[in-house]
Amino acid sequence: MSIVLFVIIYCLLILMAIGLTILCLYAAMIIIITRPGIFTIVLGVGIGSMGVLILIFLFKFIFKSHKVDRSHLVEISRNEEPQLFSIIDEIVKEVNTTFPKKVYLSSDVNASVFYDSSFWSMFFPVRKNLQIGLGLVNSVSKEELKSILAHEFGHFSQKTMKVGSYVYHVNQVIYNMLYDNEGYDKLIQGWANINAYIALFVVLAIKIIGGIQWILQKMYELVNKSYMSLSREMEFHADEIAANVTGYEPLKNSLLRLELANHSYNSVLSFYETKISDSIKSENLFKEHSFVMNHLANEDAIPIKDNLPQVTMEELNRLNKSKLVIKDQWASHPSTAERIKRLESLNVPPAQKGYASANTIFKNIEATQKALTEKIFSVVNYKEQVRCLPLNDFKEDFQKQYEKNTFAKLYNGYYDNKNPIVFEPDNINSDAQTIPFNELYSQQKVDLVYTAVALENDLGILKQISDRNNPVKTFDYDGKKYKKKESNLVINALQRELKLTKEQIKQNDIDIFKYFKSLEPDNSGGLLKEKYKRFFAFEQEFQVKYKIYENLSNELQFINFVTPVEQIQSNFQKIKSLETELKKGISDLLNENLYQAEISEEIKGNFDLYTSKEWQYFGTENYFEKNLEILYNALNNYVFLLSRGYFLLKKDLLNYQEKLHQGSTTM
Repeated sequence: MSIVLFVIIYCLLILMAIGLTILCLYAAMIIIITRPGIFTIVLGVGIGSMGVLILIFLFKFIFKSHKVDRSHLVEISRNEEPQLFSIIDEIVKEVNTTFPKKVYLSSDVNASVFYDSSFWSMFFPVRKNLQIGLGLVNSVSKEELKSILAHEFGHFSQKTMKVGSYVYHVNQVIYNMLYDNEGYDKLIQGWANINAYIALFVVLAIKIIGGIQWILQKMYELVNKSYMSLSREMEFHADEIAANVTGYEPLKNSLLRLELANHSYNSVLSFYETKISDSIKSENLFKEHSFVMNHLANEDAIPIKDNLPQVTMEELNRLNKSKLVIKDQWASHPSTAERIKRLESLNVPPAQKGYASANTIFKNIEATQKALTEKIFSVVNYKEQVRCLPLNDFKEDFQKQYEKNTFAKLYNGYYDNKNPIVFEPDNINSDAQTIPFNELYSQQKVDLVYTAVALENDLGILKQISDRNNPVKTFDYDGKKYKKKESNLVINALQRELKLTKEQIKQNDIDIFKYFKSLEPDNSGGLLKEKYKRFFAFEQEFQVKYKIYENLSNELQFINFVTPVEQIQSNFQKIKSLETELKKGISDLLNENLYQAEISEEIKGNFDLYTSKEWQYFGTENYFEKNLEILYNALNNYVFLLSRGYFLLKKDLLNYQEKLHQGSTTM
């Protein structure tokens, strides 16, 4: 119904635009014929072009096609991977759907179906391609991969795919006219620059187009809400098909593990980002991915079976203390928890049990992994002769970095998402009776921290609902349904609960200080107190220094949008004072001992280049991209070092406390 409504409204817009164009062209001809001359010709061209520009706007999407970038993909054939294609054959036969046009490998922790699309593909069938990520293959068993592929082919079998395809293209049409207007903007700007009279009618055309866009915005919301609702049901249905092919457990287990697998993969990539300046790359990213995934699982006490972490629903939700439930009308996929709940309700037993790695499906998985690894690093520009890091060296280096950037396990994750709440150490009576260490860092105390985090997040969302920035009409909190107008009642209750929770956490932080103060030797010179004071002082400084980054980033947002030349020049003039503050902030960082070990040659070079002169970022018509890159490098390095300073002071404080605790246990 939303598609039909869109078609009707769009056809009406077309008819009105055609009528306006005919009227404009007729008026132009009358003006030119009645009084021929340069002035009337220009005026006539301006009037006539107004209707034509509106028509071009309404039809420009027809000439727009969307081609999926395949540069990161590697096509594989049946001869190259017979076992994989045999599994695909089995699934295609069982699901009763079509074989993909082509099968590609990528490095991602994902599998998907994709195709090149255009307006005309609404009327002509388009064969779909299958993309399988080696990061995914590396993270699942053979049965789990089969289940994931069965899910993807489940989409092929859905009759609603046809409806989904139409909705997708309707969305593309609307999106094109609402947001994809860079080429069109250049066209009308060029046309307006010809003559002031023509520019007047271009402005009128833009006003009319603005009205059309308002109508399309409303249609975009209507169509998308319908489409997303359909999409979520299609995901549930594809899960059901997968469950009937392999049983529900393989898909459930893979869904639970994928968040850890994806985080581990990104951790490996982040590790090698730090090695670019040293011209070091990976020989086999996926061997390292497996190591990191299991290393992180061990750190979180997640059991490992057949080299794969066995993540449970309890582990996935361990730190999520939110009680707010809002039906997200804009989500294309149900949440993992919703999908698993629906899968379990099917209660389809596994077709066969087995935990053999999905990597065993491939003929020569190591060679394939190395080829994909080489493809990933081929786009990186290294300054010197590049060398590969041996796996054992990676393990050792990664573990060192992990320990350097995490807090001791004895704290039970208490400080992972919080800092000590500010108090005055001089006012604390350290002679009072202390609370035992295990109680200070018990799971109950950790839960307090994550309850506060959840309350703050829930309050943020509820305030959006109360301020009408969130369109939801109802929501659930702690199992009870509320209407939008009742949101303030819930907000007031949560604010009271958050205040009480923070008071409990602060008291625990004070008790922690008292505990460690009682362990500190008399000859320490009050070092613990000084470390707390320094951390609290830095916290205040951080807010001031971070504001420089925040203000400059906000003032530079105009670069991402089409902006008149005069406004661009004015905007860059306004940021000069902010740049002066940034350069002062950079100078402070370079002279502060705290940051010296963190300032790499690359960061130092970026700072020196930026502070060496006053840069210009715009000419008469174009941005100076290289100069903007210098500014953004300095800005990003600045905020990175600020954040590192925060972490380093916190790490230093916690390491000192750990040392005091260890000293007390060995006495």
